[in-house]
Amino acid sequence: MALPVVIFGAKLRPDGTAGRTLRLRVAAARAFGAGRDGAVMYMPTGGLPGPAGLTEAAVMTRLLVEAGVPPDAVMAEETAPDTLASVLACSRLLQRQGYGGPVAVASSAYHLPRCMLLMRMMGWRVVRVPPPGVPAARGWGRRWFWRLREGAALPWDVLLLALWRLRHGRGGD
Repeated sequence: MALPVVIFGAKLRPDGTAGRTLRLRVAAARAFGAGRDGAVMYMPTGGLPGPAGLTEAAVMTRLLVEAGVPPDAVMAEETAPDTLASVLACSRLLQRQGYGGPVAVASSAYHLPRCMLLMRMMGWRVVRVPPPGVPAARGWGRRWFWRLREGAALPWDVLLLALWRLRHGRGGD
């Protein structure tokens, strides 16, 4: 299997289209994959349907295909409602494929440390996809909101994943 590039989702606009954050994450993943001569399998994840009924993963899949990625180079994970659930669902999907190599992780700069740590906790060797070169939020107030939110979410998700692993084993189903 080609190197999986897990692209973590972000909230859709009310009309079901990708917001700035989601478009930037997909573009960063696409740039990373293009630098590897197409030897990647994109894994957009995010199962929260927006008002238009589309999931984040479905919208990212469409963006990737519109950018020239062959549909068979995309393996969408459309069930996970949040970051931790995405880590678990993508891990299960990769394990079912018999994959045991490294996993690339794509997200915004503020979100990337949590995504990478959780994937490592699931036993994956993690490759960091360079995040978008611009902040996800334009205003400083919104940037600090997301940073502070991540400051609370990271230890919470680490605790939840540690408890999950105690119940299910290292990467169990």
